[in-house]
Amino acid sequence: MIGLVIAMLLAMLDNLIIGTAMPTIVGELHGSEHMAWVVTAYTLATAVSTPIWGKLGDLYGRKGTFLISIAIFLVGSALCGLSDSMTQLIVFRALQGLGAGGLMVGVMSIMGALVPPRDRGKYQGMFAAVMALATVGGPLIGGFLTDHLSWRWTFYVNLPLGAVALAFIVVTLKLPKYRSTARIDYAGAALLTAGITSLVLITTWGGQEYDWDSKQILGLGALAIASLIGFCYVEQKADEPVIPLGLFRIRNFTLVSVIGFIVGFAMFGAVAYLPLYQQIVQGASATNSGLLLMPMMFGMLAVSLVVGQAVTKTGKYRIFPIIGTAVMAGGSLLLSTLGTDTSRFTSACYMVVLGAGMGFLMQITMLVAQNSVELKDMGVASSSATLFRTIGGSFGVALFGALFNNRVSDTMAQLGGGAPAGGGQLDPTRLKSLDPKVQEVAHQAVSNGMHTVFLWGAVVSVVAIAAAVFLREVPLRGGGQADDKAPQEPVAA
Repeated sequence: MIGLVIAMLLAMLDNLIIGTAMPTIVGELHGSEHMAWVVTAYTLATAVSTPIWGKLGDLYGRKGTFLISIAIFLVGSALCGLSDSMTQLIVFRALQGLGAGGLMVGVMSIMGALVPPRDRGKYQGMFAAVMALATVGGPLIGGFLTDHLSWRWTFYVNLPLGAVALAFIVVTLKLPKYRSTARIDYAGAALLTAGITSLVLITTWGGQEYDWDSKQILGLGALAIASLIGFCYVEQKADEPVIPLGLFRIRNFTLVSVIGFIVGFAMFGAVAYLPLYQQIVQGASATNSGLLLMPMMFGMLAVSLVVGQAVTKTGKYRIFPIIGTAVMAGGSLLLSTLGTDTSRFTSACYMVVLGAGMGFLMQITMLVAQNSVELKDMGVASSSATLFRTIGGSFGVALFGALFNNRVSDTMAQLGGGAPAGGGQLDPTRLKSLDPKVQEVAHQAVSNGMHTVFLWGAVVSVVAIAAAVFLREVPLRGGGQADDKAPQEPVAA
């Protein structure tokens, strides 16, 4: 468990640490025009490799593929720290992201192999705590390392942590041996990679680099549709498909995939825009941006701990996604009421509600996905759940960004005052030097943008509520239950 927890911390901490170091990195490497690609290259490589890592673990052994993914991540981290140009940094970030794609999937699939679903709640709080620690501590650690050592140490810090994780896993992790003679589904992997790449680039570039109706975005949309249609066709004929489409005939698996997508949609949207509101409207410091989300993380952690213990004791889980999606919708509605005069305490309470809703859902969606499949498909189930949450996050940030910027621009145009147009142009430091009337207009515009973002977040959450209602209470494997319906096949080592 120590090795798995450290590996999960590596996967979640990296982007959060790098965020605070980016201005320094860009200044030293002279590549501000390519700054977005430092994040995009990592995110893209992580997303496209996630389902492939899951399948490789099922076919050729979870322990071996997990160790390889950690090694790739560490090599990428070291090379990022040694980069002398933005081009090198972007390439090495892609390599690092390739390894990161296997970290989270490896942790979840190995957990699924080691611990029966009925008993997994005992460890649920541990992983929720890691998530909270990474979200709050990442920006603080990144700022400290950049200010007192060098931005390169934001990458080098991964090396000792990764070495400890590797040592623990090599020495302590013992899984039964399982070998497969099946061939890798190269065609399916290529088509899925093309489809995911197109979707991520659409959500990254749409409305930012290119207009939504530009030929670049429309072309990527056509490529995504064609690739995913081709992927579905190929997977029906493959001996060992990357993602067996038959899994989506399992009711619970399909429903939790939908719920996971919407959880990612809501969570990443909140993480992206709440700090902006608190910095511009409430005057919070950007230096402590990680602390601004602590109330949401506290709600998530506390509820996740309680839910994990309850699932372990009772073996029942269906009620929690229903409650969680409803609470998440309620939290979004509360956050949609944020105004120019909302206190920090009030907004913190609203964030606790949203975090509590996510706490009901974050680990339960993975638990239900893994419990819905045979042990031989544990890696695929884990990677699919992770992938849907990641894609949901990409779409959430993109859609919320478009809604936010449009509402901010409309408010600026209506109220005037000479404030800069567009949400992306709002600089907290610059605004403080402007006329008070201009500041008032900007505050109202951001508040209106937040209202639109979270109101739509609540609407989307209704879909998750509907999906949760239709979940079935399939008995969890393990915990002394006799209804272990999934075949107990040898687990990949």
